Amino acid sequence: MIRFKQADSIEDCEVIEQLAHTIWREHYIPIIGKAQVDYMLDKFQSTSAIQEQIDTGFEYFWIEFESMPVGYMAYKLEKDSLFLSKIYVLASYRGRKIGAAAMHFVEEQAKRYGLKTITLTVNKNNHKAINAYLSLEFVNLGSVVAEIGNGFVMDDFKMVKTL
Repeated sequence: MIRFKQADSIEDCEVIEQLAHTIWREHYIPIIGKAQVDYMLDKFQSTSAIQEQIDTGFEYFWIEFESMPVGYMAYKLEKDSLFLSKIYVLASYRGRKIGAAAMHFVEEQAKRYGLKTITLTVNKNNHKAINAYLSLEFVNLGSVVAEIGNGFVMDDFKMVKTL
């Protein structure tokens, strides 16, 4: 059974921080390197950073599979679209339709808000995620490079799905 629990307490943010540290280290170190992963975890995925994002309009959810926290996601309402900021599942739980269920949940949230599109950014070298988004009918709109401090950049593709 897959459930989505909205983060509404410091304890929820701590669960997400723990998930982020595990998922990012196993997935992103080969893509962007340990130094950038460490920096981004501290800047964007610490308990305090997650709480600050929630305070500025992001909605965070952790994903439960058989009563275990196995992933998390976050989105933010924008003027004409739902921006999917994060969607991550522990490697040992991939292949169990958890990501597909999470994407369905995000689509339902966008529709609930009366939005017709979902946008996201994905690292250009995250080929598995890019292919997954393409298979879910996202369209690649091209390159987006954003400086994030400490000499690091996010070198991404912007993708959009029309609902």
